[in-house]
Amino acid sequence: MKPRAGIIGPMDSVHLISEIATEFNDWLQSVPFIYQNPEEATSIVQKNQHAVDLWILAGPALFNPFQKSAVKQPFFLLQLDGASLTKTLVDIGYNDKRSLERISIDTLTERDVFETYRDLGIPSKQVYVQEYTNDIPLEKLLAYHQKNIQDEKVDICITSLRSIYDQLCLQNITAYWVAPTRTNIRETFSTAIQQWETMHFKQSQIAAILVKVQGMEKKENHNMVSYDLHRLNLEIQSAILSFAESISGSFVTIGTGVFVIFSTRGSLEETENSIASLLEKLALLADLPSNIGIGYGDTALTAEENARLALNHAQNYDSFCAFLVDNNGTIEGPLKEQEAIAFQYRTENKEISEKLKKSGITITTFNKILSVQKRMGNGSITATHVAEWLKMTPRNARRILTGLVEEGIAEIIGDEAPSSKGRPRKIYRVSDTSEMLNK
Repeated sequence: MKPRAGIIGPMDSVHLISEIATEFNDWLQSVPFIYQNPEEATSIVQKNQHAVDLWILAGPALFNPFQKSAVKQPFFLLQLDGASLTKTLVDIGYNDKRSLERISIDTLTERDVFETYRDLGIPSKQVYVQEYTNDIPLEKLLAYHQKNIQDEKVDICITSLRSIYDQLCLQNITAYWVAPTRTNIRETFSTAIQQWETMHFKQSQIAAILVKVQGMEKKENHNMVSYDLHRLNLEIQSAILSFAESISGSFVTIGTGVFVIFSTRGSLEETENSIASLLEKLALLADLPSNIGIGYGDTALTAEENARLALNHAQNYDSFCAFLVDNNGTIEGPLKEQEAIAFQYRTENKEISEKLKKSGITITTFNKILSVQKRMGNGSITATHVAEWLKMTPRNARRILTGLVEEGIAEIIGDEAPSSKGRPRKIYRVSDTSEMLNK
């Protein structure tokens, strides 16, 4: 089924974009929406989000109205550049025989404007530019042009916003409107189609969710009568079944306290905070450690294998947490926490593999440390950071970092004063795979 592209903008822009859209009829279906004022875009998007799959926004002024709609559909913003400005300058200088100096321009970047003037060999000393950012009100852009006219600094105003163009014309100010070029529109459609196909393929991947409540098998033997055990088991199953229903998944019990759900990546990712909510429910139902492993894959087998790997990481990390392994082998977690680290569990660098073996450090641990270092944001790490993130003792963290230093994979770059009494803590910098390859 072809995606439906909602084209939203002023009449002239929508007509031009819709005309170009006919070239892409084999890949998408265009649905035009015309407004008189950019602020109308918010309600248009909200009312019609079920009639389209993605949006083509005719100009930068539509970014804020689209964000206000709170619609989570993908959108693609037509960008203006020097080619768009060149077309307008040709209209001014060649068709209308006007001077290309003493002009105020909005929305376009100063670089695009002055490079265009330089390429055309036109003086730009009396050209004034107001770049557009998402936090600039449209009224400010209009006032910018009005003030330049009032101060007699310019004779012509060039705007990228149709609503401002119309208002300038009503005030008898000579104004020109910069529209996207046909090339720009075609490039935007091509990008939209490519990203839609990628996203659609990604969302259709199989998701396997392994849930394990530890200790259920022990409760079968003592400290709980059979009725209570069955009742607890049914309550746990009910919670997991409700979650499976929320993501349109199939639910199977594969052992005492172990359950698996099969669904799609798209269904799982569309459900906000579902994993955290499920873990919280399990914590309330049973005073037993619970973990979740999520795996994505192109086949059910690959997804389940990744889910088992993710569950193993979750169990080794902490109780009541979840990890995820995607089809590329990237591990992310813990998902329950607001901050999570992402890492690889394999490497193709043989040199690093050999050095890690000598130091007794696994590839997974090494990649976790790299991920924590990246999260720190300053290219360095301490044993305290490693201990906190990887749930190990500071002594073990120091041992690992010392091993990396001995093998030349890390270096000591400084010392950090402790918050309380004690020796200064060493600051390390761990080399990533690309750095090792370049040495």
